[in-house]
Amino acid sequence: MIKNKKIWSISVVVIFAIGLAYLFSVASKERVVEGSNKVIDSDVNPTYKPTIENKNNKPKQAPMGMVWIPGGEFSMGSNFDSESLCSIKGITNDARPIHRVYVDGFWMDKTEVSNKAFAKFVKATGYVTVAERKPLPEELPGVSLDKLIAGSAVFTPTSNKVDLNNYLAWWQYVGGADWRHPTGPDSNIIGKDNYPVVQIVYEDAVAYAKWADKRLPTEAEWEFAARGGKTGASYAWGNVFKPNGKFQTNIYQGEFPVDKGDTGEDGFVGLAPVAQYEPNGYGLYDMAGNVWELINDWYSEDYYQVLAKSGKVTRNPQGPESSNYSAEPNALTKVHRGGSFLCTDEYCSRYLVGSRGHGEIRSSANHIGFRCVK
Repeated sequence: MIKNKKIWSISVVVIFAIGLAYLFSVASKERVVEGSNKVIDSDVNPTYKPTIENKNNKPKQAPMGMVWIPGGEFSMGSNFDSESLCSIKGITNDARPIHRVYVDGFWMDKTEVSNKAFAKFVKATGYVTVAERKPLPEELPGVSLDKLIAGSAVFTPTSNKVDLNNYLAWWQYVGGADWRHPTGPDSNIIGKDNYPVVQIVYEDAVAYAKWADKRLPTEAEWEFAARGGKTGASYAWGNVFKPNGKFQTNIYQGEFPVDKGDTGEDGFVGLAPVAQYEPNGYGLYDMAGNVWELINDWYSEDYYQVLAKSGKVTRNPQGPESSNYSAEPNALTKVHRGGSFLCTDEYCSRYLVGSRGHGEIRSSANHIGFRCVK
């Protein structure tokens, strides 16, 4: 638990994408069809049509730390068959229906942006993240002035089992929590250069990307990349959750969200350094678990329905023009992808490759990071 810090409820501070996409795995069959494009097919689910990768479009010189994603046409989304264990009706429907999308080729960071990389950016620019700034009264209406101090949301395990419908039971706003102090002022990132930077919000990520001559990925780009060329796979690595009995991602095992409940069967309790598991088919690490990744698109719970209604392949979708989240109609929400070290089949299995998350654009937490594209 976190001690000797000023803590209060964050119901007006953080809007989280919560819920469960029920965990499933299926056997698949892959084949390569000869021709001008590589076609990877699956005979399991007819709603997923073959992924058709672009061919021979890779630029000659790779930017440092990035891999080429060829782009092409694929089936985007998921077809969850159950509601959330969090009892939020319809929570899985935002990933429906599966629809066809085309994206151009692009470069993508192999890993999530690390503490070392972000520190280099801050040193060069003097940038101050949102979590390090004192909130303004208009940003947090109803919060007394004495509580308007810089800080962020921190996962705080509970002493015993709690109602999983109440996420405020394990999230608290902690004064002094920021990217240098992920869980509060008594924490630090010394010796953690290779860990993903966290406590980052959308504008922080955009500022870094601009400095690095990059940008944040669109949701379509992210999912195409995460699928690694596979058609309709459940996970970024395939359809078997633990191939050969080995974990492929850093998530939460054990009793959630109880103190010392994470058994660390995947090799890590809490956040892990980047690139600790095998990369996906495109050479990307940690496209599931570890930290949620910020996406450029606004979040709309019915966006996929809008795209599917056209009956056409959508080319390079940029997301809706504004956010649309019925549970928080006044919130400005962006898409998050990939899940985090707090994902668990007890509560939230959004490490499934087609699933979606989202969050308020100025709400940071110690399980949110990002990676860039160009």
